Amino acid sequence: MSAATVITPQFAPRNIYENAGQVAAAQHPDEPLFCFSAAELKSRAQQFLSLFPGLVTYAVKCNPSRDVLATLAEAGISSWDVASVHEMAAVHAVQPKAHFHYHNPVKSRREIESAYRSYHCRRFVVDCREELQKIHEVLGADATVEIAVRLVLPRDRGSSAHDFSTKFGAPEHTCVELLQQVVALGYQPVLTFHPGSQSKEPQVYVRHIEAAARIATQAGVSVGVLNVGGGFPANYELSTAPEPEVFFRAIENAVVRTFGAQHPRLECEPGRGMVATCMSLLTRVKLVCSDGDDIFINDGVYGGLMEYMQAPDLRPPFRVWRDGKEIEGHAKSWKVFGPTCDPLDVLPHRLDILEGLREGDYIEFGTLGAYGLATATRFNGYGEHQIVAVDHVLEM
Repeated sequence: MSAATVITPQFAPRNIYENAGQVAAAQHPDEPLFCFSAAELKSRAQQFLSLFPGLVTYAVKCNPSRDVLATLAEAGISSWDVASVHEMAAVHAVQPKAHFHYHNPVKSRREIESAYRSYHCRRFVVDCREELQKIHEVLGADATVEIAVRLVLPRDRGSSAHDFSTKFGAPEHTCVELLQQVVALGYQPVLTFHPGSQSKEPQVYVRHIEAAARIATQAGVSVGVLNVGGGFPANYELSTAPEPEVFFRAIENAVVRTFGAQHPRLECEPGRGMVATCMSLLTRVKLVCSDGDDIFINDGVYGGLMEYMQAPDLRPPFRVWRDGKEIEGHAKSWKVFGPTCDPLDVLPHRLDILEGLREGDYIEFGTLGAYGLATATRFNGYGEHQIVAVDHVLEM
């Protein structure tokens, strides 16, 4: 593969603030915004690039903002796990010679052709015979194309925040057949799996690797690449996990033990574990109800806090800013509503926030670089988030 070319995006000149408090004091924003630390993101990317025993790609779905993509390209990421042609276009804008892994198991014929011809994608994933046949009918015989067969195992309860096994992946016996068909059609065989987002147990990766070895043996196919997916966790207030290197050691030991000395090359596709800590969400208090314990802020579960509603264990850390200073003091249990007219726009937990909270104060929610910006909607006309550069963001 040729080296990827990094194009530095032409952003307008930007101030880089020290932290969210300085942003609040300087801009007095009335709309929610994301604070972004390029230094934090580069540090996390280097951790993966230097310690994972194989190719590190980035799962674009986690945060497709231009800031994040350009920073990762500068840090050395040149292969990208994408779920759509739209994500390819976003990456291509900052890295024209990027390599794409189209790891959405369901693609239209037009999407397959566009990925192949417009973005030179040569990796496609399948988890059923019909998808493999579709790809073959669109692309024909091409020995440069890799087909990744996606494995699924029964989920270990509580091992991840989001369970992907109900939608994607094939059981072992189907994977055996698919691998054989991939080879028969003249494509390069790859095996892949995904243990689920915020996967906290290294043993889950080990079980999938053991299954992958069984599949390759039963199929009689030499698999050149094993992609162990993403799922690498970040730390939240209610969900903590081991550092990435603990997972990397378990993965490397398992693949050597199960496949032997001639084991496949390893790949991973981190999202959350790489980008969660690079962004925080700065919100403003719109109303404090003096005769109760309700507060209203300018973002909520239809915006940057959507994943917190979907997975309450992923509660972000938070702090209060006033006049550019962090305010601490006796806390009160508040019920926190978002800005929309939907009564469901309320955070899943009551939060112990400053008792003397005022209208106009700012609440910064940390660890929202993953699935904060990416999942925000425009419901009620909200959801337009500016990104502001800072040196430091709130994290656990």
